[in-house]
Amino acid sequence: MKAIQKIHDEHRSLAAVLHGLKQLARDLESATERPAFAALRAMVRYIDEFPEKLHHPKEDKYLFAKLLQRVPGALAIVRRLTAEHEQGARLIRELERSLLFVEEGWPKGAREFRKTVDEFAEFHWAHMRAEEKELIPLAERHLTPADWAWIDEAFAGNQDPVSGVGEKDMQALFTRIVSLAPAPIGLGEPWKTARSG
Repeated sequence: MKAIQKIHDEHRSLAAVLHGLKQLARDLESATERPAFAALRAMVRYIDEFPEKLHHPKEDKYLFAKLLQRVPGALAIVRRLTAEHEQGARLIRELERSLLFVEEGWPKGAREFRKTVDEFAEFHWAHMRAEEKELIPLAERHLTPADWAWIDEAFAGNQDPVSGVGEKDMQALFTRIVSLAPAPIGLGEPWKTARSG
């Protein structure tokens, strides 16, 4: 069941970016000089393009659909998680709006941006926990080897047929985030904050 490992790996990558974004949002609020916003923009882009255009469509189309075929009683959890995918797409627009506002008016908007990031991260962490603790164990119990082969094939592809966003593109973006993000989150120059002097 390579798809399960793929989902876990993708969740870990997204969680790492969310963790970094939360830290940078806190640093942004305490920055004493205007920080470089490129790392924040790259992180928000990754969060937008990766879950919304690559990860969630595959879950919906393959894993969730196949689980419903085998376990009609899973309808409630699948509906809930699908609705959360839709809610996540709306929340990313709010995150982008908040980033644009703080970038244009920094330091104005820094506190609101941090709050938006915190809420966004908590939403996604809760969503990923529900998938991993509720949905995936149900799928492991009820899906057949043929089902898993079909799902594995879908998740193994380098190109998502719906979005046109490839996994290699996401790997390149993730590498860019690491190079742009200030230390200790990434390899870039640390931001000057009240804590750092």
